[in-house]
This record gives sequence, C-alpha cells and structure tokens, in this order.
Amino acid sequence: MRVGGESRLGRVPATPVPADPAGTRREILRLAVPAFLALVAEPLFLLADSAVVGHLGVAQLAGLGVASSVLLTAAGVFVFLAYGTTSVVARHLGAGSPRDAVAAGLDGLWLSLVLGAAAAVAVAVPAAWWAGRFGAGDAAVEQAATYLRVAALGLPGMLVVLAVTGVLRGLQDTRTPLITSVAGFTGNIALNVLFVYGLGWGIAGSAWGTVLAQTGMAVALVVVVLRAARRLGAPMRPHPYGVLRAAVGGVPLLVRTLALRAATLVTTAVAARYGDDALAAHQVVLTVWSFLAFALDALAIAAQAMTGRSLGAGDVDGARSVAATVARWGVVSGVVTGVVVLAVAPVAGRAFSSDPQVVGAAAGAFVAVAVSQWLSGYVFVVDGVLMGAGDTVWLAVAMVAALVVWAPLVLLLSRSGAALPGGFGHELAGLWVWFGAGFMALRAVGLWWRFRGDGWAVTGARR
Repeated sequence: MRVGGESRLGRVPATPVPADPAGTRREILRLAVPAFLALVAEPLFLLADSAVVGHLGVAQLAGLGVASSVLLTAAGVFVFLAYGTTSVVARHLGAGSPRDAVAAGLDGLWLSLVLGAAAAVAVAVPAAWWAGRFGAGDAAVEQAATYLRVAALGLPGMLVVLAVTGVLRGLQDTRTPLITSVAGFTGNIALNVLFVYGLGWGIAGSAWGTVLAQTGMAVALVVVVLRAARRLGAPMRPHPYGVLRAAVGGVPLLVRTLALRAATLVTTAVAARYGDDALAAHQVVLTVWSFLAFALDALAIAAQAMTGRSLGAGDVDGARSVAATVARWGVVSGVVTGVVVLAVAPVAGRAFSSDPQVVGAAAGAFVAVAVSQWLSGYVFVVDGVLMGAGDTVWLAVAMVAALVVWAPLVLLLSRSGAALPGGFGHELAGLWVWFGAGFMALRAVGLWWRFRGDGWAVTGARR
C-alpha cells in the first residue's frame, strides 16, 4: 500500500473530500461498501459461534450469551483503538502529512498489544467469577466459564485488529480490512465445525476456532501497516510519548464505550431474570442487533474517515456535506433493515435454536428491534461523524447522561414485573422496547442537538 498513490491494495487519496454533492456521494460509497462488507464479516464470527453452539443445547447457547457479553465488553471498551485512530490518522492525511499519519497509527498499535495482554489476563483468570455475574443457571455458568478461559487468549489479536483497522480507515483504505475479515470469517467457520463437531470439543472448540481466526487476522494486518511505515520512513519502535498520547486521547471514547456496554449488560442481566430460555433468546436477538449495528456502522466509518480528512485540510464545508449526506442515508438504511427484520421475526430464532420457547421469545423481541431500527440508523451514523471530528469528550458526556437516565428506570421496572410490557408475546420483547424507545431515543436527541450546532467542526491536523 502506498499513501497518496496506487498500490496492490488500492488508492489512498490525500486530497480533500470532493466539493460537489455527487462526488461526495461517490466517495462515501467507495469507502462505505468495503467497510460494510468487512463489518458484516466481523459479527459473523459471533453468528457462526451461536449457530454452531446453539445446536449443542440451551445451556451451551445461554452460556455463550453470558460469555459473549463479557468478551464483547472486554474488547469493546477498547474500540477507541479503531475509532480514535481513524480520526487522528485522517486529520494528518488531510493536512498533507502521511508519514505522521502512519506514525500516529503505530502508536495505537503498540498500545493495543499492551491493553490486549492485560485484558486477556483479567478475563481468563477469574473466568468463573465473570460467568456467575449474570444470574444464569449453573449449567449455563459452567459453559460460559469454559468458553471464556479459551476465548480470552484471542483478546490481544482482537485489539490489534481494531487498532490496525483504524489506521487503514484513516488512510482511506477500507478494502484491506475487508479482505482480511472475509478470510478470517471463512477460517472461523471451518475451525468451529472441525473443533466442535469433528473433534467433539464442545463449546471450547468454538472458542479455539475464534481465537485462531482472530490472531491470524491480526498478523496479516500488522504486516500491511509495517510495510507502509517502512516505505514512508515512519518510526516503527514504540515511542513512549506517542503511546501515552494515544492512551490519553482514547479516554473519552473509552468512557463512551463503557457506558454503551453497560447498557447492553443491563439488558442481559434483566433477561437472565426471566430464565435460561429467555437468556438464550436474548443472546440470539442481541447477536442480530449487533450484526445490524455493524452493518449500519459502515456509513459511520466512511463519515469518520472523510470528516477527519476534511477538517484536517480546513474544509468545513466538505465535512458538513459528508455529515448531512450520511445522516439521511443512515435513517433510510435503518428503515430498510427494520423492514427485513420484521419480515423474518417469526422464524429468525430457528437458525440458532430448535427449542420452541427460545424461538418464541426471540420472535417478539425481533419485532421490537425492527420498529426502532430507523432510530438506530441515525444514532450510529451521526455518532460516527462526531468521532471523525474528534468530538469525543462531548460524546462521552452524552452517552453517560443517557445511561444514567435510562438504566435505573429499566432496572426498577423489571423488578416490578408487569411494568415491562410484553405486548409482542414475551417479557423479553418488553425489554427490547425499553431499550429502543428509551436508551436509543435519548442518544438520538443528544446527537441531534450537537449535530445541528458548530462546536464539533474544529479544523487542523490536531483537534
């Protein structure tokens, strides 16, 4: 890959976002389509695990739900490695400093290795304790602990993938992560089937398949970035000040992500109160919801890269053009995906479980997800615009405020039983109604208020 020119891996432009609306739309699609396909491949890791493990039994699927919540939290809290790096790298690229762009990205890579090793230890050693925090049955807890002990080994690879993907997105390259994601997903499916069914390793086999696939992806992406750094003469050794700056700059996004993960953990904890069947169904719905979130996030990724590049070049009008376009597209995409979910809601659960109780509980929750998808489309995309602008402190404050208002209310209502509506056939559906109409709505209002103002559009190589 060559920054600012042609390569085997594609073109990485170092020019401002096109000024004309048609050019802006083409540029968004150029980045968003590969990003969409890559993001679809990422949650397919969990979808594949759920499909393979689900047919082992309810306890295994419920255990995977608990373990996945822990792992997604452990990896998800460090998503700033991708989002923050994209903004910083894109701003340097827009300012005409590709060497500084890659150097900043390498600081994030070194940071990801340190954080990944620490996270692996923090998850693997007390795996049984983590598994028991959700109130699931003994059988589900045992399965969750087994999965966690193995899957924690993949956390360093997961975080490296996040960091390097962020570097490439900032360099306006979304095709390389796509190629890597497709290869990783394909390998993950093959390894899952081999280990779980061929070798009879059960839920541990699914965890091993994911670990090996994620680690392979990390190695491949690191090779790509190191080659770019060598060509540009960027320093490849860890620079303490740069790594520290990357860590400090990521704190607001860490806070934002912790608040988001806390919201999903609250929903999992409430679902566990309804029994293992409801918890297993919740795992299915949460997996699909995460899949849809990643799919909608493709527009947000394009917005991050283009907004950061425009503001780095001092082009506020270009940034606003991108923001307005992706906001509209986000709502439309949410409507389309919502219609699809509504159409498959009655039967979607059968792909993950043959238990009629699990399938029935999931069906009602899917309807609730479908109704709120247009709102999710707006939230994910505008969130990406503000990340690309580096407006991370405001994002952190807004996310925490939404959680503080929503979480106590939903926990209180769930304890009263009847207060969570089951209008779609199950209490789990009521929980997802409150998540969409409560938490996501609060986020939408806050993002809309910030988006319509001028405080986020700060120009320069650094915010």
